[in-house]
Formats: sequence, structure tokens, C-alpha cells
Amino acid sequence: MEKKTENPVMPNYVREILSIVEGTAAPNKIREQLEDYHENDIADALELMPVSKRQKLYRTIDINTLSDIIEYCEPEKAVQYLSEMDIKKASQVIEKMEPDSSLDLLNLIEKDKRNALIALLDEETKREINLMASFDEDEIGSKMTTNYISVSQGASIKEAMRTLVKEAPTNDNISTVFVVDEDETYIGAIDLRELIIARENTPLDDIIMTSYPYIYGTEEIDDCIERLKDYSEDLIPVLDNSNRLIGVITSQSLIQVVDDEMGEDYARLAGLTAEEDLKEPLIMSIKKRLPWLLVLLALGLVVSSVVGIFESVVSELTIVICFQSLILDMAGNAGTQSLAVTIRVLMDENLTVKNKVELVAKEMKVAFSNGFILGLIAVLALSFYISVFKHAALFSAVAVALCIGASLLVAMVISGAVGTVIPLFFKKIHIDPAVASGPLITTINDLVAVVTYYGLSGLILINMLHIKI
Repeated sequence: MEKKTENPVMPNYVREILSIVEGTAAPNKIREQLEDYHENDIADALELMPVSKRQKLYRTIDINTLSDIIEYCEPEKAVQYLSEMDIKKASQVIEKMEPDSSLDLLNLIEKDKRNALIALLDEETKREINLMASFDEDEIGSKMTTNYISVSQGASIKEAMRTLVKEAPTNDNISTVFVVDEDETYIGAIDLRELIIARENTPLDDIIMTSYPYIYGTEEIDDCIERLKDYSEDLIPVLDNSNRLIGVITSQSLIQVVDDEMGEDYARLAGLTAEEDLKEPLIMSIKKRLPWLLVLLALGLVVSSVVGIFESVVSELTIVICFQSLILDMAGNAGTQSLAVTIRVLMDENLTVKNKVELVAKEMKVAFSNGFILGLIAVLALSFYISVFKHAALFSAVAVALCIGASLLVAMVISGAVGTVIPLFFKKIHIDPAVASGPLITTINDLVAVVTYYGLSGLILINMLHIKI
């Protein structure tokens, strides 16, 4: 029998890095040893070092590596590390970072120090940061980088290769070369492989992909994600409103954008006004959660007031209060399921009115089918429970169980419709459908379920059948 091999244990690189920095080796030796480690691991190690050791590291490694390390740090930590450097070195680190990362960090630094840092930046970095700052945070241009290579449409293959070789050492994104005219107007893209294997006498136009996907910097991030999800390109060109090439979105940035958007959607579905993390200050977490909680409190008071209207039903038929949570929970679950499906479907920007009608109809059919099955199970189970454990007459037990089953069916159908229609309505009036969050849908469905349950109980069991249990 072949012996099963255990999974190898991941080496503790952080511990090794700490040992190197805390050692007594010469700076050039430390620099040489750290070249074997990824910048992300060094960033993790920074947090475990005392300030004196971090400052030793800042003095030891080169600016390019230091800027890469800082980019892997959490923004708040990165700002702290920059404050531990002298202002000249901090400005050099910012210059080597991607413009979007530089802008994010500068926005977190207090105004006086931020202005002092900006004054020390070179003109190209200032121009790039100003370009990034011209976009709103929900526009895709705020996530782009100016790290790309472009060639002139009139260049020969040889000239294009010369440009590539010259600029490649200072550019990370060389898998695709972009083509522009004399006014920087975007023409198309060239795959690096096609450029390398092309013969010198081949016209550049022959290898330009004019149908290569592109986006405008002012487009909404959500819209861009939907459009680009079917492409597997490493780089997507970003244009201004005059079709001039101003930057690119990398596949890594796109993944980060999708991750950020998912985090924001989950936050909204939880009733938060923004995403938060474990290290966020208490007061900030309270500010993000309180607004929706106040809205839900108001809606909860409405639900409680409605229950008060049916006080006479509860006093004459006390058993119905035992099964209120059953109706509320199942209605809420049905509504939340429909909400999740609807928000996912609404990611398709090509959704027609017919598609939306079909979606509502389908969700109501699903809710009806599930409600019928669950209602039938509830009738059988509750008939037995009420007659045996509550010692009620069989007729009364079955009647109450049928009323609960019918309420369950009606509440689930209406809740399924509410969970579909509300996000569709929000989308129609240009509000993020994720704002139609789980807590909001659940509260509305509670109101629907309470009215349905107590309304049917009062009408059928008390007024028509005169049952009292």
C-alpha cells in the first residue's frame, strides 16, 4: 500500500525576515538576503517590528522595493510607515507607487503633511495623481494606472520594438502594447507575441486589433465589471471623452474592484451604509450601522402597531400567537431568497421589461410551489400537534392548522413578490438595488405576514367558524 504523503507545511517567511532585519549583518548583506522574499511577506513582517527596526529596513532597501512593500500594506499602516520616514524618502516612495495607491494614501494623510509631500513630488507624478483625483471614487478611472506602453500608429515594426525595449524596464504591464495617433487618440492594441514574431517589413496596421475592448474613465465601476466579465485580457485601455488613451485597468485591479464591490454589496445587504473591518474605530462602525437601524426601528414600530390592531384575535384565539414566528420566519426566508436571485439577475444591464416580468412571475411561481408544499406539511404536523398536545377537538385542530397553512402560502407568495419587485423598483429609479437590503425586505415581509396571518385567523377561525382554543 502506497504511503500517503502529508501536505507540506508553508515556511514561516515572516519569522525569517524578522531574523534577518534584527541581525547584525551589513546593510548590503541584509538587502541581498531580502531579495529572496516577496514584498507581501516583508509587509507582513513590518507590523511585527519595533519602529527602530522598521527604520533600519527603510534605510537598507532600495526605493523601488520599499514602495512595493508599502503598496502591500493596509492603507492605515502604510500611512504610519510613511510617517516614520523622513519626508524626502516618503515622497520618493509615493512617486514609485501606482497613482491610485498614491492618491489613496495622500487622502489619508493630514492636510499640512500631505501638502508638504505633494510639493516634493516630481511633475509627472503630480500630473498622474491629479488625473486620478479628477474621477469620482465610483468611476473606473479612479482605479486605473498610467503604467503602460503605447506606440504611434505611424511607427514601423522596428520602431515599435525599439519603444518596447526602451520602456519595458520601467513598466510592469507589457503583455499588450497600445496604438495611438499623433493626438493620443486610441486606435487599437497589439499583442506582445504578435509584435515579437512580426517581420520588419510587416505594416503595423496588420497586427493592430482595432476591436480590442476599451472603457471610458467616467463609466461607473458596476457597469464596467458587467461589460468586461467575458474578457480575459490582462490590460484594458481607459479613454477620456475625446477617445484619448489615458490609462489602463489591469486584471489584478479588476479583481480587486470586483472584491471591493462584493464587499460593499454584502455590507448593504446587511443594512450597513458602508463596508467596515475589524480594525475600524468604534465610532465609525456605529455611524455606518445606525442610519439603517433607525429606519428599521421605525418600520418595526409599524409592525408592532399592526399586531396591536389584532389584539382581539389574540385574546379570543390565544393559540395563534404560538405560530406567529413560523409565519414570519418563512415569509422572511422566501423574500430574502427572491432578493438574492433578483440582485444577481440585475447585474445584466441588457435586461428587458419582458425579462423583468418573467422574473417576477417565476419568483412568485417558485414561492407558491414552496409555500404549497410547506403549507401542506405544516397542516399535517400542526393538526397532530394541536389535537394531541393542546387537547383540542380534531375539527378545531384541523381548522387552525389549515388557517396557518393558508397564511404560510399567502405570506410566502407575497414575500417572494416583494423581494423581487422592490430591487427592480430601486434599479428603475437609479438607486443601487443592494440598498433594498435583507433587513428592509424582512421588515416589510414581517408586516405582510402579520396582516395575512391575523387577518385570516380573525376572518375564518373566529368570525366564520367561531373557534376558541
